[in-house]
Amino acid sequence: MFRSASILFVFINLSQFPGFAQGDADWASRIWLSGQANFITQGDASFNSPYAGPNSLPGIGHAVTSRVITLYTGFRITNTTDFFLDLEETGGRGIGDALGVAGFPNLDVVRNPYLGQAPYVARAMIHEMIPLSAETTEADVGPLQLESTVPVRRLDIRAGKMSIVDWFDVNAIGSDSHFQFLNWAIDNNPAYDYAADTRGYTYALELEYTDRSWAFRYAEALMPKIANGIHLDADIARARAENYELELHREVLPKRLTIIRPLAFVNHADMGSYREAIHEYESGQVAAPDITATREQGRVKYGFGLNLEQELTHTLRAYGRFGWNNGRTESFAYTEVDQSFSGGMDLRGDRWHRKDDKVGAAFVSDAISGDHRGYLALGGLGFLLGDGALNYGRENILESYYTAHVWHGVNMSIDLQRVWNPGYNRDRGPVFVGAFRLHLEGVLLKAAGQ
Repeated sequence: MFRSASILFVFINLSQFPGFAQGDADWASRIWLSGQANFITQGDASFNSPYAGPNSLPGIGHAVTSRVITLYTGFRITNTTDFFLDLEETGGRGIGDALGVAGFPNLDVVRNPYLGQAPYVARAMIHEMIPLSAETTEADVGPLQLESTVPVRRLDIRAGKMSIVDWFDVNAIGSDSHFQFLNWAIDNNPAYDYAADTRGYTYALELEYTDRSWAFRYAEALMPKIANGIHLDADIARARAENYELELHREVLPKRLTIIRPLAFVNHADMGSYREAIHEYESGQVAAPDITATREQGRVKYGFGLNLEQELTHTLRAYGRFGWNNGRTESFAYTEVDQSFSGGMDLRGDRWHRKDDKVGAAFVSDAISGDHRGYLALGGLGFLLGDGALNYGRENILESYYTAHVWHGVNMSIDLQRVWNPGYNRDRGPVFVGAFRLHLEGVLLKAAGQ
């Protein structure tokens, strides 16, 4: 941890020198170079566990530490064309090796702990912006946005390796595990089985049209070859994911921004059927229900989502999410949730003279389809869940955090979660989970986009 952290402190220290950070040469003004690291130590207390299966969260409490270290690089080829190449390294594990809870308490954890710790390419993409108006507006410069001003009307085209949720289902209150909530059913819509390998990335083409008060985005992406797999299927004729999202900006409350984002997705892949797995077992064809034995190329999983943001005061914001998918084909890429609703708030620390601090609280309730719950009740295993039996109940999670800004580029957080019916099983839990998070970041070169 300390060797990795020292790299980030180099970034932090160098960024204190404006001449070096900005760069005097023309080439330096076109480059973005930054780094960040997120370290999370998380533990759960012992809880009621009368039985357990291969994919259960162990009933004996334990603590583990995870890390995600990312190097962000970007280059402004022209005033409308950018290239991004981000390298990442992950390590450590989640409690129970990220098994046994659909809304797992740590989004930073890779769902396959045996992938190794070698650095890998997280993003490698080209971005082309096509201006459609002379009028411009300010934009927040960052690792994936190098222009400081953009046309009010424009078409953005992105192609390459990326995370779909860099652009879809984004929420200012609950989308960032480095500063906000940690639970992956709160930071994302868990019923949105978005295309990704087990690390959360895919190859995609994303198109986004933006106007003054609305936007529409579409992405075609590669699906993994198997559920929670690291390898993607490059044959889009048989396996692919279509993603659609509309974004509307309104003022439901006077002078307070409201953002509404309806979402739809359609996945095509070599997916199994819960109902077929149950039938094969009940007819005596197999000794135990096995979703992987029923996989068929070209099966479809589709779903919908709704993402809401609401400003309440200049320091207080609220959000809500709803998600649903058809639940007949196996959960394939994100997590085992077929229906979800969540809501929460965050508050900036102006009132106690800590304007860079933030406190938040959220609640999420997740469910699975009848076929899915029948499969788990008979002893079937998903890629995350499987207690060997199931006394079904909705999986409900309450999370709260406090993030303190300690110093330039250094933030620390305390996070508390309570999980009722982990893995949708009333016979197990509830589970109390606590975490400490250390986040380090710094900018070495900052592109001076115009």
